[in-house]
Amino acid sequence: MITEYNRLSGLDKVAIVFSVLGEGLAVKLIKGLGETEVRKIRSRIREMEPVSSLIKKQVVDEFYLAFISRKLQKSDVTDAKRPFEFLDSLADEQLAALLEVEEPRIIAMAAAQVSSERRMVVINRLAPEVKGRVLMEMGNLSEVPLEAIVNVATQLEHKSHFLPRAVDFSRGGGKSIADILGQMPPEEEERYLETISRESPDLVKEIKKYYLTFDDIFSFPDNLLREIMNTVELDTIALAFKGLPQETSDKVLNNLPQKKQAMYEPVEGAIPKREVNMARKTIVDAARQMEKEGRFNLEDVLGGSEMVD
Repeated sequence: MITEYNRLSGLDKVAIVFSVLGEGLAVKLIKGLGETEVRKIRSRIREMEPVSSLIKKQVVDEFYLAFISRKLQKSDVTDAKRPFEFLDSLADEQLAALLEVEEPRIIAMAAAQVSSERRMVVINRLAPEVKGRVLMEMGNLSEVPLEAIVNVATQLEHKSHFLPRAVDFSRGGGKSIADILGQMPPEEEERYLETISRESPDLVKEIKKYYLTFDDIFSFPDNLLREIMNTVELDTIALAFKGLPQETSDKVLNNLPQKKQAMYEPVEGAIPKREVNMARKTIVDAARQMEKEGRFNLEDVLGGSEMVD
C-alpha cells in the first residue's frame, strides 16, 4: 500500500484524482486531456498499489487548491485556500455541533475532509438512521461536482462563525456562551443550547447561571417583573403571551399599572410561532439590558449565586 506522498509521480496523482472523482467528472475538470493521456491514466490506475485514504485526501486537497487557484486568478483574487480548511480550526465539539443539523450529503462532504478520528466524533453523534444515510453518501461523493463542494464549504464556514468559541467549550466559559446564545435568533438559540445539552450537561449548568429564558422571567420578584414589562410595548406583551396559561399572564398583568391593564387586549386567532418567539425574545432582551445596566444580578435572581446564612 502507498502511504508516502513523496513516492507519487504526477501521473500517480492524476490517477488518484480519477479514481476518487470518477473518470467522467475528472475529465471535465482537468482540461486539455487527450485520449492518449486518458488511456495512460486508466492503465496507471490498474497498475498502482492500493493507496491509503490519508494519501488520497492529500492528493484531492492539492487538486482542490489548484482548481480554486485557477478560478481565483481569473477573478483577480489571490487569497486561495482549501475549501474546508476552516474545519481544522474547530474543536471536535464545534465540528459535531456544526454538522449534525445538516443534510446527510453535506455531512458526508465535510466529514470526508477530516481525519478518521474526528469523522467518528461526528458520526457517533448522529441518529442511527441518519448515520446510515451519511455513510451511503460518503460512498457516492465522486458524483458531486467540485463547484458544489466549494459552495457547501463556503456556506458551512459562514455558519461556523455562529458557534461558541473552542475556548468556551473546553474551559466551561458559561457566561461567554450565554452571551453568544443571547445574540442569536430564537430558533438558532434553542438549537445550539440543545446541542450543548447533549454534549456537556455540566457546561449547560454553568451556562444557565448567566442564561436568561422567557420562562425564567415569571419567577422574578413582582417589582422586577413590573419594571421589565413597563419597558415593553403592550402589543409585544400580548403577542408574547399567546399560548401561555391564563394564570401566568394574569400574574404579569396584575403587576402592570391600571392604565396599561385597561388597554391590554389579548391576541386572537392563530399566530406563526416565529412571531411569538420574536416577541418573547424582545422581552428577554429588555431584561438582559436591565441586567447590563446593573439593575439586578441574574445569579441572585435565579438562585445561582453563593449565599451566606
